[in-house]
Amino acid sequence: MKKTIGIILFIMLVAGGLAACGTSDEASGSSEQDKKVLKMATSADFPPFESRDNEGNFEGFDIDLAHLIAEELGYELDIEDMKFDGLIGALQADRVDMVMSGMSSTDERKKNVDFSTPYHHSGEMFVTTSDSAIESLEDLEGKTIGVQLGTIQEEGAETLSEEYGFEVKKVDDAGLIIQELNSNRIDAGYMDKTVATGFIKEQGLIGFDDPTTSSPGMGIAFPKGSEMVTEVNEVLEKLEDEGKIQELEEKWLSDME
Repeated sequence: MKKTIGIILFIMLVAGGLAACGTSDEASGSSEQDKKVLKMATSADFPPFESRDNEGNFEGFDIDLAHLIAEELGYELDIEDMKFDGLIGALQADRVDMVMSGMSSTDERKKNVDFSTPYHHSGEMFVTTSDSAIESLEDLEGKTIGVQLGTIQEEGAETLSEEYGFEVKKVDDAGLIIQELNSNRIDAGYMDKTVATGFIKEQGLIGFDDPTTSSPGMGIAFPKGSEMVTEVNEVLEKLEDEGKIQELEEKWLSDME
């Protein structure tokens, strides 16, 4: 009899323990579901739009704007850093909700992702060393031009190289273009004008605008069919009307124009 009672008590204890575990897991899952997180990918090598400070924290125009958007929509922002040429793939694989990385909303990219309305217009620029004789597109013949993989500048350089006879060298990030330039491994870099202007001022470089292109503007990228596009466009319009985007431009871009 005692043995039977002992077995019954043991079964009750085990069952109670399993029930408690189940309750704990469900509460954890419920908590996670209630927590609204907006996962954003960027390539933090593109100052002043996105980079890291000395302590490794994300900073820049895009970063501040993303935080404003997340706040307006009631989300906690979670930022993932990755190579620029992997950003669209991350959206297509539903690994992230959106991308902000100084990305131009080109027709080619629109085949694979959706974009918000443009939030910044810049342009393209060639950058070279202060002692270089390169002053125009015609001077690029036979030279090597550095570009960042996956960017609109990569596409543009490939097209221009056919007409002006230069070689295109592709690197992983914008900072590497400047390293290659200062090490004489390339003759010039081709990059976003705002970013190029920053490097010119910081490192005593020179450059000239690309007169052949008109940038489509930078947009926030989303997976195809994302319902967030409409919501974010409404927030961008609100932030524009309130002057907050202009405040960010004055904070991050005023010295670059």
